[in-house]
Amino acid sequence: MTRPATSRDIPATFLPDFCGLRVVFAVVVIGEMLALVLTLAPAATGERWSALGLASLYVQWVALTGTATLCLARRHLARLGDVPAATLAYLLLLTVIAAVALITLALAARLGLDPLLPANWRDGFFWRSLAIGAIAAAVSLRYFYVRHQWQRQVLAEARAHLEALQARIRPHFLFNSLNTVASLTRSRPELAEATIEDLAELFRASLGNPADGVPLAVELELAQRYLNIERLRLGERLQVSWEVADLDGELALPALIVQPLLENAVYHGIEPRAEGGTLRVHGRRDGADGVLEIDNPLASGGLRPGGNHMALENIRARLAAFYGRDGLLQTAVADDRFHATLRLPARRPS
Repeated sequence: MTRPATSRDIPATFLPDFCGLRVVFAVVVIGEMLALVLTLAPAATGERWSALGLASLYVQWVALTGTATLCLARRHLARLGDVPAATLAYLLLLTVIAAVALITLALAARLGLDPLLPANWRDGFFWRSLAIGAIAAAVSLRYFYVRHQWQRQVLAEARAHLEALQARIRPHFLFNSLNTVASLTRSRPELAEATIEDLAELFRASLGNPADGVPLAVELELAQRYLNIERLRLGERLQVSWEVADLDGELALPALIVQPLLENAVYHGIEPRAEGGTLRVHGRRDGADGVLEIDNPLASGGLRPGGNHMALENIRARLAAFYGRDGLLQTAVADDRFHATLRLPARRPS
């Protein structure tokens, strides 16, 4: 799966980076296709290979010179709006086309190369070159503009999809938390106040929803707040093994990804068991990436009615929308425990 564009990937102007290798390669390929079309249309059969060579040399000269000119002017063009930038870029390309055509005619006359030029090139060479170049430049600039608008639309749709997926999983633990607060209000008001603070932080993070993600350290702190609430409700039945010191706390991930995994572990693995169990949260590094492993014991009857597939699929969809990669959340059942492995590719919040 190709990674969706982010706001940092899409430039402010619709003009691409003409200094980049991808753009240069695309220009060379498109120029060669144009040379092939110009050669096949009018040339005689015996002249086609020599005509193709000359056409390719000329078109690539124009194309690469124009690309280099726009590369040198990219900083100035980036400061302009779309219409001024397009106008200036178009005028620069027309200037390059005219200059290369005049230089070609001068060299051909001085070096006596006129007989080598295809017959259809000799008459009106300058104006034919300028007309064809003007059409090609206009089509190319229009393509860059449409592509830029498409990227912006895809980014907006991806953000809306990500926010919709996050909105679905926000209130999962709300009712249990409110019941816990209600039971503690009279007997242990200080714990009730601490629980309300933990709950407020969780919902503050949920409502924030930064497009570029949150640091892993912040996400793990929110996960601990969630476990604090569940410990008050489940007491000694909930034991937690927490080993995440090896993780890079600056890695970026979508907000409230870890908490739903912990909620599934509590709901399906700890709460149904009279004796409770141990929820293990272990983190490690794998190169520049982070790996977070969460596992819990299974209840005697397996997963509770309703399963946890919807929550897990939502998490997978959010991870895919954020990172542009599938397969970042893997689940398995082994040794009577449910294992969830979350891989966090190296990425920093802006």
